[in-house]
Order: sequence, then C-alpha cells, then structure tokens
Amino acid sequence: MIGLGTIVNVAAIIVGGCLGTFLRGGLKEHYQTALTHTLGLATIFIGISGALPGMLEVADGQLVGKDTLGMVLALALGTLIGEFLDFDGWLERLGRWLKERAARSDDARFVEGFVTASLVVCVGAMAIVGSIQDGLTGNPATLYTKSILDFTIVMVFASTYGRGAIFSALPVGVLQGGVTLLSGLVAPLFTPDIIANLSFLGSILIFCVGINLVFGNRFRVANMLPALVLGGLYTALF
Repeated sequence: MIGLGTIVNVAAIIVGGCLGTFLRGGLKEHYQTALTHTLGLATIFIGISGALPGMLEVADGQLVGKDTLGMVLALALGTLIGEFLDFDGWLERLGRWLKERAARSDDARFVEGFVTASLVVCVGAMAIVGSIQDGLTGNPATLYTKSILDFTIVMVFASTYGRGAIFSALPVGVLQGGVTLLSGLVAPLFTPDIIANLSFLGSILIFCVGINLVFGNRFRVANMLPALVLGGLYTALF
C-alpha cells in the first residue's frame, strides 16, 4: 500500500508523544532541564555524525577536507532567503494557532515543543528518500526505520516540552505524504549526489537544533531551511 510508511510514521510520533506527555507529569523541573540538555547533546552528535561524511573524504590513506564552497553559499544565501520570508515566524504562528485549539492555557512550552520537534523529525534525507521509495516502489522500509527513531525522539521531547511535540506529526504527514504522492515527478531530481548533499546540509541544521537545546535559541533553524534547496541546486549545476 503506497503511503503506508507515512501513516506508520505519523502514528509512531503520536503514540510516542502521548507516552512522553504522560511521563512529563512525573518529572520535576530540574529533571526536565537536565533531560533537555542531554537531548540537545545527543542531537548535536547526531548532526555531527551526519555532517562529517559531507566534509571529509579519504585520499591517499588520509582524511582530507572536501570543497566547502557549496555549503557556505547554500547556508548563507538560504538563511538570507529564510529571514526574508520568515519561515520561523510561520512555524511559530502555526504552533500558537494549534495551541489555541488543542492545549491548556498553562502549557507554556507548547509552541517551543512543536517547533523544535517538527524541525528534528522533518529535516533529513530519510524523510525525502523514504517517501520517494514508498511512492515509487511501495517499499516503506526506510520510513519504518524513521518511525522508530521519531517515536523515541518525540517521546523524549514531549516528556520535556509537553503536548506541542505531538503535533510535529502534522508537518511530517504533509511533507512525506506530499513527496510520496508526487514521487513520480520528483524522483528524477534526486540523484545520489543531491541526496548526499541533502543529508549533509540537513545534518548541519540538526546540529543547530542541538545547539539551541543546550544553549538557548541561538539559531532560527526554520529560516535556514532554504539552504537545502540551494545546496541541491549547487550540486546539480556544479
């Protein structure tokens, strides 16, 4: 069944988020703070591990740096575009809109939980590649693997931020479902090099999410998302 992978992914996020929200009631504030910092540290290393293959290669038995011009241009120009269009503001406004309709008035971290969890579970090559595989071949294996990861991630986020993290299922469903439906059109665009670049830049953005978790909001990560598109264009052209 085409689209089953996204359905399972959305269900895993909802179940994990509900379980995390239940656990949250038993965690005191200092435990929640410690858990946030620990999760941020883990997110940083997830980002680093995904970014290093895009920055380093083996040449003559030694690790050497790759050409990083594309990365710099994509991040710089993408951030300028994102700041102009203010994707971060859009995501926060969506979070506030959802909170007004679904959250209690005392759920102060609803928007923060929604934005943070949405960025982590939506940014990355698995979401795109898995959705294309599901749409073209009906094979949801990659999205099943992502579902397990997202279940754990959102459960931990929900245990810290509350029910806002559960609603990250909404952008996941829209993004992955849309790519699955359009997979016949977009699949030729995603060559192995472009997929590798998407994973590379996506991992850098995940690293930035981790920094925000540990040190406070230093990066407006949603406003950096256009870098993924520009990175793909740079790879395709050069």
